[in-house]
Amino acid sequence: MTSALWWLLLLAVVLVLLAGLLVSAETALQRVSQARVEEMQRDEVRGASRLLVVLGDRARYINVLLFLSTLASVSATVVLTIVMLRLISASEWLPTVLAILIMVVVSYVAIGVAPRTLGRQHAERIALRAAGPARFMARILGPLTTLLIMLGNALTPGKGYREGPFETQLELRELVDLAEADSVIEDDERQMIQSVFELGETIAREVMVPRTEMIFIDRDRNLRQALSLGLRSGYSRMPVIGENHDDIVGVVYLKDVMNRVFDERDAEQAETVASIMRPAVFVPDTKQVDELLREMQAARVHLVIVVDEYGGTAGLVTIEDILEEIVGEIADEHDTAAPEVTEISEGAFRVSSRMDVDDFAELVDIDVVGVDEGVETVLGLMAKRLGRVPIPGARVEVEGWLLVAEHGAGRRNRIATVLATRIPQEVVND
Repeated sequence: MTSALWWLLLLAVVLVLLAGLLVSAETALQRVSQARVEEMQRDEVRGASRLLVVLGDRARYINVLLFLSTLASVSATVVLTIVMLRLISASEWLPTVLAILIMVVVSYVAIGVAPRTLGRQHAERIALRAAGPARFMARILGPLTTLLIMLGNALTPGKGYREGPFETQLELRELVDLAEADSVIEDDERQMIQSVFELGETIAREVMVPRTEMIFIDRDRNLRQALSLGLRSGYSRMPVIGENHDDIVGVVYLKDVMNRVFDERDAEQAETVASIMRPAVFVPDTKQVDELLREMQAARVHLVIVVDEYGGTAGLVTIEDILEEIVGEIADEHDTAAPEVTEISEGAFRVSSRMDVDDFAELVDIDVVGVDEGVETVLGLMAKRLGRVPIPGARVEVEGWLLVAEHGAGRRNRIATVLATRIPQEVVND
């Protein structure tokens, strides 16, 4: 083995070590917390200010480090292949295969596993030392990496990433999972952070209160009727309709009704809902929830009407509906998990509003079939017979039984239970 080959072999080793250092720096810059670096800057830790500049444009510096580590690892493979070809001159494919196998093992260990482990374990220390060289290399190679990213985006179908795809939301989600696994954050905190990521993938249709559960009020109703409906339903804001449920002309706020009645007592009977309603805000059912939340905050509205592709009313969304996507269901302090069926006395049952209508029919021995009625639940049966959405206190007779919708549960005031009482036979005959 000649001295030239030794120098080439040494060059391959140096390139592998350089690639490992670059990968370690890249991993450290991805993992280090900007809040922690800001704290280090306040403590006047050497190099913290320089690192903070790097973290301000993290993707740019990571792209440069990735480019250099790729260049070093590929160059090491080429150099080692040249060495193997000169050592084993009897054949061309054997030294090539050997060089590939050696570099696969070396790259996996010395460029993949070991540097990334060090970068995760000592993220702050490595990032502080790598910030200076990273800034220097970015000044020289920044335009080249930007050009290569543009080329990659041009050759890739679909929308590309201006700063490159190397720092993705998936990696951030993995960091959140790692933080939970290391007991840095609690499981409920991890779920909340993951919900924030998923907010951008959620559309209004998925979080809205569906049309079948909405409470409407006619524009010609007086303020006393609006007040009564609001108190009985438990809703403080109600869509106002004109000719039908697809003709929403505004939104009435219960506090506006109360203020008007307080100021002018006669307005309770003399004025209609149309006189104090506020303009309604409409959004398509495909609108992304994170964008919708920003718009609702900017416009200071708490309720928007969701419309489908044909312009019909699909449902409504409140800010609380969106917050529930992050923090989970916001339950009322009085809510308790009730059993599906509770026998109060002979001929009287309290059943879940979500109970299957066929099971309910079997329980009270009536001839009602869900498929024939076109409904699935007890509450759906009440809505079908009433011709509107049941509110607390709503009553309907079904096959000799009186069904009464009981108080609403949860923030949306959904009917939780229905009281079913057998009507005495003599009353039925009368």
